[in-house]
Amino acid sequence: MPTRLRVVSVGIDTSLLPLGLAADGSLEVPPSGFPAGWFTGAPTPGERGPAVIAGHVDMNGRAGVFYDLRRVRAGDAVVVDRADGSSVTFRVTAVSTYEKKNFPSQLVDGDLDHPGLRLITCGGAFDHAARSYTDNIVVFADLVTPARG
Repeated sequence: MPTRLRVVSVGIDTSLLPLGLAADGSLEVPPSGFPAGWFTGAPTPGERGPAVIAGHVDMNGRAGVFYDLRRVRAGDAVVVDRADGSSVTFRVTAVSTYEKKNFPSQLVDGDLDHPGLRLITCGGAFDHAARSYTDNIVVFADLVTPARG
């Protein structure tokens, strides 16, 4: 089980809480701006497949845990600490923005033949009527350092 996420290049360092599915079947979101959360229905970071970690860009007018996620660039390192004392390191391969109404679920959380990581937050314009952002920012990363425990 993942316990901490670090993206040193942009100053993200957060503990992780478990996330499941909301009543409508969508990914549950963390209840507050901090910390980020790991989707328990996806692989554990370092296992084969796409591990998914979500966090808020902001909440109640204050920056959230993933406020600086938009500044992440390809090549940046992402480290996930796990409950067994091991850590796994991922390298960012891409950062993409998608309209929420056309979110590419298969691309983001579809099966992989290797360990991957997806960091997800909101982005784009804020729709005041819907009280939500129009887009999602997704950071794609692949494992570079296997777990050692």
